[in-house]
Amino acid sequence: MKIQQAVKKENSLWEFVGSNEDLQNPLVLVFGNRFLLENENIYEEIRSIYPNGEIVFGSTSGEILGDNVMDNTLCLTAIEFQKSSFVVKKANIKTYNGNVELLGTELLKKLPEENLRHIFVVSEGSTINGSTLIMGLEKFLSKKVTISGGLCGDDSRFEKTIASYNNNPKEGEIIVIGLYGESLEVSCANYGGWTAFGPERIVTKSENNVLFELDEKPALDLYKQYLGDKVKDLPEAALLYPLSVKVKDQEETIVRTILNINEKENSMTLAGDIPEGSIVQLMMSTVDDIVEGAYTAAEYAMRDRKAKPELALLVSCVGRKLVMDQRSEEEVEEVIEVIGNQAKVSGFYSYGEMAPFAGQNKCRLHNQTMTLTLISE
Repeated sequence: MKIQQAVKKENSLWEFVGSNEDLQNPLVLVFGNRFLLENENIYEEIRSIYPNGEIVFGSTSGEILGDNVMDNTLCLTAIEFQKSSFVVKKANIKTYNGNVELLGTELLKKLPEENLRHIFVVSEGSTINGSTLIMGLEKFLSKKVTISGGLCGDDSRFEKTIASYNNNPKEGEIIVIGLYGESLEVSCANYGGWTAFGPERIVTKSENNVLFELDEKPALDLYKQYLGDKVKDLPEAALLYPLSVKVKDQEETIVRTILNINEKENSMTLAGDIPEGSIVQLMMSTVDDIVEGAYTAAEYAMRDRKAKPELALLVSCVGRKLVMDQRSEEEVEEVIEVIGNQAKVSGFYSYGEMAPFAGQNKCRLHNQTMTLTLISE
């Protein structure tokens, strides 16, 4: 595996980190600030650098490159697989009239089945229900194939997210990258580091990822009581106080971040499903707890690996970044300490993370976690 990395700031040239030798038919991942990705020349600019590359774009709430966490940049990672191969497919939610599950099912059909080992997802993050997207992708998926990835971000603005494959980034795009090869080793893990507090409440009215009532009372009103004077900063303030969700008949607790609020309906839209009958609690965290959570996620991802990872794709939540602020790089440094300096690190801060729980194959949508996808040939 040969890997090149580069970073570009506004009104600056690309700065390559390490080697910039020619790569053959590379997978090119470009994660970056939404405004910079809206430049009408961005695709042709990357195409001029990698004329034979397969180029995937995704907007972020912060970029990860090496041991650095950056804002308002474009970060590029180009990968030439030497023993493995990849296939990239895309779809737009507008084509499916908002039917996310059908989109996921149809997108999976586009990926050849033979020797498929893993699927990495870069998805629209503003309107997509990540849980439903995973449901569609896994509907006819072999249990041997794992899924990871994330929902694109837009800093803490929540205005719109954009992504694309071999085209200028736009709204509504979902991209899947199928990784193939008998020698390919991919491991995934996630962990949060958040602590529940306050009373447990029952979800008494919800629809998919929209929460209407807790304990038969308007959910938004209850949530505002806890926020106090931070109510004026919604929905950004909600990133600091996500919800712990215990779903009936499921052992693991999932975390849900609030993406938007609807004052008229007194409801909250979350990044993934929140079924009726679930038990929820508010959560909070500290910088040290979040950093320790990243270390734990890395330990889980390295467990039982046969080879050292050559590439690490990190997807962390924008809520973690808001809590850590100037100390965001500490969670990336903790990951590198565990996985080793031999791995090239790339990634982004997201509106939702996709990965299985440790030791499992079934993918889940997470919030407020550090999620790792470790790859070697």
